[in-house]
Amino acid sequence: MRKADLVVGVQWGDEGKGKIVDMLGLNYDMICRSQGGHNAGHTIWVDGVRYALHLVPSGILHKNIINIIGNGVVVSPEVLITEMAQFDNLEGRLYISDKAHLNLSYHSQVDQAKERLKGEKAIGTTGKGIGPTYADKISRSGHRVGELLEPERLCDALMHDFETNKCVFDALGVKIPEENELLEELKRYKEVLAPFIANTTNLVWKALDEDKKVLLEGAQGTLLDIDHGTYPYVTSSNTISAGACTGLGLNPKEIGKVIGVIKAYTTRVGHGPFPTEDKGTNGDKMCEIGKEFGTTTGRRRRCGWFDAVSVKYASRLDGVDTYALMKLDVLDGFEVVKICKAYQYNGETIDYVPTDLENATPIYEELAGWDRKPCSARAAASDRQPENDLRHRHRYPAYRAHRAANWREGRLYLNKP
Repeated sequence: MRKADLVVGVQWGDEGKGKIVDMLGLNYDMICRSQGGHNAGHTIWVDGVRYALHLVPSGILHKNIINIIGNGVVVSPEVLITEMAQFDNLEGRLYISDKAHLNLSYHSQVDQAKERLKGEKAIGTTGKGIGPTYADKISRSGHRVGELLEPERLCDALMHDFETNKCVFDALGVKIPEENELLEELKRYKEVLAPFIANTTNLVWKALDEDKKVLLEGAQGTLLDIDHGTYPYVTSSNTISAGACTGLGLNPKEIGKVIGVIKAYTTRVGHGPFPTEDKGTNGDKMCEIGKEFGTTTGRRRRCGWFDAVSVKYASRLDGVDTYALMKLDVLDGFEVVKICKAYQYNGETIDYVPTDLENATPIYEELAGWDRKPCSARAAASDRQPENDLRHRHRYPAYRAHRAANWREGRLYLNKP
């Protein structure tokens, strides 16, 4: 029986996982999302067209690949339907777990209201309702995608929930929908999504049993893991590689190669500790050159130097076998490039990530920078050789063969922003 390979972010997210999944996708029969929701965001360019993916796996751009949204994902039907509209002929190549939990409009209202009440202590959530949806799941009061197949029954259950929680909703200013409006909305969701709802655990098992090649696509990053990240400034799911098991119904023995995606520098969105953050001109330069603005929120990402200590920590959590290094050329032209090799913590030098990371300060090794080609020369070279452009590489047989050879050898992938 074949094992499923896994792509996982090894920092605070936004490492470029979607691009790597898109690049590797031609070598796989199935690509699966296992956790998170539409707080995740991957941007992929194909033939000059920009695709922003939040729920749909990155393999959707390849028409021969089956794409799975697993039970560990929280699904906003509204967002998913909008996202699906970017593509044609999805039946038979996109499936949504009937056990995935529904993220409905009131979840985002609750999320945003609670964030406002925290004031200066706000976490910096995307406000997409991800946390409240997972909270309902854990408290066993949530609703699952499979329930959309019986909209009348689901509507009754939701109206009962609204009545039970009316005091809380009123205090938070959450608007409770009219029953007839809610029912019509649920019927619309069923009409569009019913052909795609399935027992995805069985589908993934069947693919592995038939020796199909399966790739698991992580969302967010390891340092945002609900248990092992910089709590409470984390996401609401398990972003480490083990989360793919529970989020799809796989056992640990069914995980094959783990590809850890890292940037040549570090970014973070929202609040929370970030030892290597550069609040000066270098951080601004990284942001500008790397176009560090969130796919999901549009927020400016905080930027700083590569943190080898946190990457070592995350790599151990994930069991990384090989790395995909992204955006190395963003650092072209920097006179000095810094790498954090240890922390100063409570008067000691440490080489591990403490629970209270906010009290750690970085110890850097400084390396001489390197020059870069002028942008115009690089653009001209790209025009002359379109096969060197990531957006067009999949068209060229020579590149596909080269990429497949690199993958078999487990070599390091490099990518430009």
